[in-house]
Amino acid sequence: MAWKPWPENCIRNCSNSNLREEDLLPAYSAPLTFMTRTRSHPYLVNWLLLALALLASVAIGAVYIPPGTVLGIFLAQFPALHMPAVWTETAVIIVLSVRLPHTVLVALTGAALSGSGAAYQGLFRNPLADPYLIGVASGAGLGAVLAMARNWPDDWLGLYAVPVAAFCGAAVTIIIVYNLAKTGPVVQTATLILAGVAVSSFATALTSFLMLRSNAELRRALGWLLGGSILSGWTPVLAMLPYLVAGLLLLLSLGHALNVLQFGDDQAQQMGLNVERTKRLIIFAASLTTAAAVAFSGIIGFIGLIVPHLMRMIWGPDYRQLVPLSIIGGSTALLVADILARVLLAPQTLPVGLVTALAGAPFFLWILYRSKSRVTW
Repeated sequence: MAWKPWPENCIRNCSNSNLREEDLLPAYSAPLTFMTRTRSHPYLVNWLLLALALLASVAIGAVYIPPGTVLGIFLAQFPALHMPAVWTETAVIIVLSVRLPHTVLVALTGAALSGSGAAYQGLFRNPLADPYLIGVASGAGLGAVLAMARNWPDDWLGLYAVPVAAFCGAAVTIIIVYNLAKTGPVVQTATLILAGVAVSSFATALTSFLMLRSNAELRRALGWLLGGSILSGWTPVLAMLPYLVAGLLLLLSLGHALNVLQFGDDQAQQMGLNVERTKRLIIFAASLTTAAAVAFSGIIGFIGLIVPHLMRMIWGPDYRQLVPLSIIGGSTALLVADILARVLLAPQTLPVGLVTALAGAPFFLWILYRSKSRVTW
């Protein structure tokens, strides 16, 4: 599938002062039919789907709690509503202390991965780009396995050793990749990808070697690498929230810049965009959110690849709208995957990354088959 985001006549006429940014965006022919009637209300549809996914995630588990009871427990937290307590104290503990923090963590992780995926697809002008393209996942995996190889004390330092090591591993990997790809003040996207592939392969090899040497921690490390959180409660949510908020807000502010980048670096520079500064901001914001998500939730594939791709097919290629819709849609998609991970082999819980991989690969192939004769990139 060739990436052709900008018609030639748009590039020739980009200097027209009366031309709106919407006029520069490529026309999409034949969006998915089941969303055609709601294309004028993208945020309403996606927020509704997210609300349903959040409610289902809190309700479904080893002990099923009816959605009406879940809503009642939520509303009872506001004394002014005077909600009668027709549920047990056990249900309150399960909802507010066990499932709700887990649900929020999953939703934030999906938002981070999908928002970063949309930004990387715009930066590299390639619909097959994902948040792990330049080595974030492999660096985080190496850092996490290094931490797991040690016997940490059962205190706050031991609890945070793995996510902190994963975050540091991801950050160091991005710094190495960026500096390897940098030629003077310029960073070529093709060189950035190649450097990411090389460093990622090296980090993956080291991770595999460490796992072979640490048999005692092999199961734990494998579970984390397949997308399994090692912390519970509100602690990981509060720890990752500042990084996600900062990174996602920055990505949301770069929607216009991502649109202009679709012309190519030279054309974008002529239109007044500081291309290198914009690239640095996108890489920093996307890598920051991805590293935070991976550090606390493990490596979860396909969400950052499929959700932005699907949102683009349904709602169009305008990154001012595509990035926020991908953030919302990523939360919804990962919540659905997490629910499936809990119920498919209940009472055993599968790593959510395994579910996204099993469902994501054929779904992505279906998208390619469905779109190859309808969408021109």
